Amino acid sequence: MEKDISINVLGTELKTCSNDPLTGFFRDGHCNTCAADHGSHTVCAIVTAEFLAFSKYLGNDLSTPRPEFDFAGLVDGDRWCLCAARFLQAVEEGCAPKIDLEATHLRATEIVDLEILQRHAIR
Repeated sequence: MEKDISINVLGTELKTCSNDPLTGFFRDGHCNTCAADHGSHTVCAIVTAEFLAFSKYLGNDLSTPRPEFDFAGLVDGDRWCLCAARFLQAVEEGCAPKIDLEATHLRATEIVDLEILQRHAIR
């Protein structure tokens, strides 16, 4: 699997999203992507308890530890590479977390308008 060019939505070098917990499709700390990443794990979010409950309700439990996958579970304030479509769903439902534009991959804009990403950016 070859990674796409690591450029963020601002057109600069993609910054690290999180190394603790280790995130990303490639588990390299970055929201890198490639053709095999069908979920487009490209949005670097600072998750909230509200978002985690929303995601769990939709069938993607990100808060329960899964030791068999070396996954401790996310808690409020953790940074995580979200699927762009899930982020957009959260926007539509009014529970989208804040995001880090410098760590959000340019490919996220294929699913989420840049204006929407900018409205949810950390300052």
